[in-house]
Amino acid sequence: MPLNAPEPVKKSFKLQMLQAREVAITRAVNRLLAEKGFDAMTVDEVAAEVGIAKASLYKHFSSKEALACAAMVQAMQRAQEFICGLESGDAQLLASTALAKLQALTRWTLGLKLSGQMPSLPSQNSSLRASLMASRPYMDALMQVSEILGAWVVKAQAEGQVNPNLPPVAVLYTLYARACDPVLEFLKMSQLHTDEEIMDIVMATCFEGLNAR
Repeated sequence: MPLNAPEPVKKSFKLQMLQAREVAITRAVNRLLAEKGFDAMTVDEVAAEVGIAKASLYKHFSSKEALACAAMVQAMQRAQEFICGLESGDAQLLASTALAKLQALTRWTLGLKLSGQMPSLPSQNSSLRASLMASRPYMDALMQVSEILGAWVVKAQAEGQVNPNLPPVAVLYTLYARACDPVLEFLKMSQLHTDEEIMDIVMATCFEGLNAR
């Protein structure tokens, strides 16, 4: 270590325990949101899942909306990590075009949804929306992901791989919608297809449409 360089700050045991508990809470919320959705999930269930009193949970997160927000921050961070992988190393060779990157990210999202790892939130909930918009980590991550995906959409349109007549933002929102696509659950409940087959079907309808080829 260079002379006069500041020594690494060591986290206290108490701080480490608090952070570990917050990670456990967020994971529990993510699972319950994926399984039951925001409206059906209760704070009592989250506390029971983690094995702590509800009063202790409220020391970390002040409301049900704050819990959902923490889960969404984690989801966006995972998306950022996946996107970074697509733009570097061997993954870049597998997804060398803008369309290929959009497809890879969409398929990854479908996989999370099918495996019960994608939090499900209602599209119309004013208090939840306000909580998300007030979260700097969530909004920063959302803006970064949207900017990268938007650039991929525009490039794919310029390369003739995505319909150039569609507004890029409409394409972007269509891809975001796959994270909460009910078709996945319907097909899985039918027990007629494997998860891989379900992803193939949804990917085909998303990127190729319903027109006969």
